[in-house]
Amino acid sequence: MKMSKFVQKIIKDFLMIFASIIIMITILRQIYYPDMTFDLKSIYIMMTFSFLSALLGFILYSPHDLSEKKIRLRIAIHFITLEILLIAIGTIFDLVNNALDGVILALQIAVIYCLVRLLSWKKDKKEAQKINEKLMALKKDT
Repeated sequence: MKMSKFVQKIIKDFLMIFASIIIMITILRQIYYPDMTFDLKSIYIMMTFSFLSALLGFILYSPHDLSEKKIRLRIAIHFITLEILLIAIGTIFDLVNNALDGVILALQIAVIYCLVRLLSWKKDKKEAQKINEKLMALKKDT
């Protein structure tokens, strides 16, 4: 993958992660704290979490093709690193005060991670399907 495509992917991931966080927090606040509103500090914290999460995508970057095993290993390392970093930042921002808060944050991170991976997989699958269709059309022409 070229570096420019990788930077584009990081920007798209940032936007997907940020939107997912906003949606998840909105739903959870509606259920548990319906009178609570978003303040500017909360938005900046969510942007920070999203940006750092997207930047950790460098773990998945490779200028050449990787085997399926290496890709899965990088995904696992990426997820674990992401969990540790975001929980540590949550502790610094005083969002995580006890074990239960840490578990809840870890679950939220896991749900958002799965959602982003699923959306990326669907997009990649769609692109692969288009490429296969073009190859089939090219094959029929020759």
